[in-house]
Amino acid sequence: MNIQPSVTERPTDALWLGTLPDRWQELRGKRIFNQIRAPKKPGDEQLSATQKYGVVPQSKFMEQEGSRVVLALSGTENFRHVDKDDFVISLRSFQGGIERCHFEGCVSPAYTILKKSRPISESFFSYLLKCDWFIAALQIGVTGIREGKNVSYEDFGDIILPFPELGEQTAIANFLDRETVRIDGLIEKKGRFIELLKEKRVALISHAVTKGIDADVVMKPSAIDWIGHVPDTWQVTKLGYLGRSANGINIGGDAFGSGFPFISYGDVYKNRQLPKKIGGLVQSSKEDRRSYSVKAGDILFTRTSETVEEVAFPSVAMSTVDEAVFAGFLIRFRPYPMTLVPLFSKYAFQNSGLRNFFAREMKIVTRASLSQGLLQSMPIALPPLAEQARIGAYLETMNTKFERLITHTNRSIELLKEKRSALITAAVTGNIDVRNAA
Repeated sequence: MNIQPSVTERPTDALWLGTLPDRWQELRGKRIFNQIRAPKKPGDEQLSATQKYGVVPQSKFMEQEGSRVVLALSGTENFRHVDKDDFVISLRSFQGGIERCHFEGCVSPAYTILKKSRPISESFFSYLLKCDWFIAALQIGVTGIREGKNVSYEDFGDIILPFPELGEQTAIANFLDRETVRIDGLIEKKGRFIELLKEKRVALISHAVTKGIDADVVMKPSAIDWIGHVPDTWQVTKLGYLGRSANGINIGGDAFGSGFPFISYGDVYKNRQLPKKIGGLVQSSKEDRRSYSVKAGDILFTRTSETVEEVAFPSVAMSTVDEAVFAGFLIRFRPYPMTLVPLFSKYAFQNSGLRNFFAREMKIVTRASLSQGLLQSMPIALPPLAEQARIGAYLETMNTKFERLITHTNRSIELLKEKRSALITAAVTGNIDVRNAA
């Protein structure tokens, strides 16, 4: 690939551009695009401006994202017609640029429609108007944009834009099409790798907490379909025989913000091990802190949510949280002494079979809810204490390795995204010459 830096450059009047190749023009937005206000045509499909797909039919956006978008059933007489390859200034233009229209249709009058007034490469301007430097210039140039002010045609029209001749616009767009597809392909592969790592980790945990980590052991049937066979030295019991459960505290909203540590739904949902530092505070009484205490070895479960998928997520307290209480949307399970090793508990309740168990047994009215009775009836494969400790330590080591791989891969994805962004900015501002890039 033959990419050269642009060598003959000149300063521009636009601070966001800095310099431009001598051969490029600099034009204000109003000299490249006109604002149009054409009324919608009969049969026009309603379109929406999206940061990911550009301006597309709402039905297509719903299909791609699995989202629900509310179609305007009334008041559409004021909607405006747009043609393919027009650009639309959306309400969120300061967050993601100005969107290219990929279909003919109509859009809300809240949008500003831009139509080219001279020959351009629409693909070049798709990249230019989405690049980080332009978005930053838009933010600086529009007073009050973050307070809800829409970007007007006048705002856009006053911004100076780089304008290479049409052939070079096309060459830049073609180059970026090739390179962004290549980078996006790498990002997608790394994303799939992370998903595979997560699946492998789930499988490893589920196997270890139901089958153990020793290869040559005598097995016996558990009488629980989703548990299957377990090592001969293990028990299969119900959680209710191993400890007691209790719902969390219900307290008025004005009590929050000061006082003593408060363990929230989010603290449990996001962490399989309770954070050492609890950020929430609540005005709780001494009796509250006794009744709703959190001690080393306690397991907190999310109790209620709008979906089954968010219920019964566990988080283990590896140490006592002094003077704390826990939220009413949680259930605390406190094991009897010498029944559960905390590090084993951290992984035992991540068993994928338990997710299926709760999904099958849970009753949903308007919200999914985990009852103490259902929690206590949960089957558990229970190794002897010494083996629990070995399994917990093994899974902790393996989980650390998985986390390192996932973190490293996520970082490489971020670097690729940064490279993609930098490459687009460099190309559309003339910092690199891609006319002869192959």
